[in-house]
Amino acid sequence: MDIQNEQAAADETMASIVAAVELGRSGQRAQAREALTALWDQIGEAGDAFHRCTLAHYLADLQDTTEAELGWDERALAAVSDLTDERAQQYHHSLQVHNFLPSLHLNLADDHRRLGNNTRAREHLALAERFVGRLPDDPYSEVIRAGIRNATEALGPVRE
Repeated sequence: MDIQNEQAAADETMASIVAAVELGRSGQRAQAREALTALWDQIGEAGDAFHRCTLAHYLADLQDTTEAELGWDERALAAVSDLTDERAQQYHHSLQVHNFLPSLHLNLADDHRRLGNNTRAREHLALAERFVGRLPDDPYSEVIRAGIRNATEALGPVRE
């Protein structure tokens, strides 16, 4: 998923998410994490699925432990199940929910791999691979494909 600043301006919550993400990208991870956590508290577990998915996806990257990162990545995946193309396209006309799935599953695979849960990592990698074929042929998709290859290599061969 990639955030578009132009569309965020029309959605105050997305504008706040974008601002917090940019704060994190500038090296102010703790402040970004605090801002996104406060937004999560405002949105709530039953809030707008697009906001929950986007926020949890980016908040995962700001965690200090893999366990905490896994928790946020799981929230992002849970939120995407409540998300529709119509809602995502209110933010940007090109967004399709199925295109979020390879990245979300890749993140979960990497979390599980780093935690030593190789079986779960392989399950999420298989799902990422299943959905990646639906992505367009563009630079973002190549990043996801490369991530899947790298995670597969990091896991090594399946041991019987």
